[in-house]
Amino acid sequence: MKKILFILSAALLALGMSVQAQAQTLKWIDASTLNIIGQAEPTGKPYDRINTQEHKMPENTIAYCGFSTGLAVVFSTDSHVISARWTTSQSMPGVNMSAITQKGLDLYIRDGEEWVYAGVARPTITAEKRDKHEYTIVNNGPDGKKECLLYLPIWDRVESLEIGVEEGSAIAAMENPFRHKIVVHGSSITHGASSSRSGMTYPALMERRTGLYMINLGYSGMSTLQEEFAHYLAQVEDADAFVFDTFSNPSAEVIEERFDKFVDIIREKHPTTPLIFTQTIRRDTRNYNLKTEDFESRKQAMAEKKVRERMQRDENIYFLDSEGWIGYDHLGTADGTHPTDLGFMRMVEHMEPQIVNILKKYGIK
Repeated sequence: MKKILFILSAALLALGMSVQAQAQTLKWIDASTLNIIGQAEPTGKPYDRINTQEHKMPENTIAYCGFSTGLAVVFSTDSHVISARWTTSQSMPGVNMSAITQKGLDLYIRDGEEWVYAGVARPTITAEKRDKHEYTIVNNGPDGKKECLLYLPIWDRVESLEIGVEEGSAIAAMENPFRHKIVVHGSSITHGASSSRSGMTYPALMERRTGLYMINLGYSGMSTLQEEFAHYLAQVEDADAFVFDTFSNPSAEVIEERFDKFVDIIREKHPTTPLIFTQTIRRDTRNYNLKTEDFESRKQAMAEKKVRERMQRDENIYFLDSEGWIGYDHLGTADGTHPTDLGFMRMVEHMEPQIVNILKKYGIK
C-alpha cells in the first residue's frame, strides 16, 4: 500500500512539475501591443468602446461604454499553445447570460476563407474572486502559423489582457481581416445578452460570414433613440453604413417623438450613407400578457410607420421587417426576449442577405 501511495505521489509530483514547467515556458504578450479591432474610433483605452470624456453619452450608458463588447484581438502565432490571462471587474454574471458570455474570451482561427471555432477562455468565478482570470484556450495545437481572432467579453470591462504563447514561438499583430466599416447600434439584442459566448452575437456572426467589419454599439435596455448616440454616430466619419436595432427598447410614444430628430442629426454628417433600420423581433413574452402584447404591437407599428414615412423623402433609408426571424417554435430565446445562439443564427440567416444586397448598391461588398 505504501509503495502504491509512493508511486501515486511521485506521479502527481511529476505532473505538477510538468504543468509548472509548461507554464514557465510561456511568454506573455500585452494584447494592446497587437491589433485591437471593433472600436468605432480610437478611445485612448484599448478595451473601451467609447471615450466618455470626449463624447457626451446618456448618463445610464456610461458604464457600458467601457465594456469590450464586439472588440477583438487579431494576431498570428506558430505556437502550439495559446493562453490568456486577463482582468475584469468583480461583477457577478447576469441572470440571462453565462459567465463565459460576460467575462470570457472566444477564439477563432482562420482556415482558408472560414473562421473556425478554436475554444474559449473560461473566467474564474467564485464567491471571492471574479476579476482575475487565466486559461489555456489551445493546447497541443498544429504546427505552422495560425491567424487568430480573439473576441473579448461582451458584458464587462477589460482592464488588462495578455496572450501566452510558447517561448521561442512567434506572435505578431495582424491587419484587420475585415473590410469596410458597418456600425451597428441597438439594444441588448445587438449587445448579445444571451449568446453563449462573445463570438455568437449577430454582428460577430455576420462579420465572420461576410467579411464585413461590424462595429457593435449595442446598449442593453438603453437604446432609445437618444440624441447623444445620434451625435456620436454622426461623427464616425468613415462609416460606410449604419444598421439600427433601435426599436427594441423605446415605447411607441418615444419612437414617435425622437425618431426624426435622431435621423436628422446623423444626416447632417452622413447625407447619403445607407441607414438600415430593423424591426424589433416579436417577443414570446407577449404570448400570455395582454399589456405586453399591446405595448409591443404599438411599438412595432409606430417604428414601421416612422421609417416608411422617412423613406418617402430619403432614398438611402431602409426598413427590414423581422417577421419570422427567430422562428415560430418558441425555441429561439433564453427568456422570451433575448435570442440564444439558435435565435441569433436564425436572425442572421434572414437579415444577412437583405443587408448584403442593400450594401451592394453602394459598392460595399
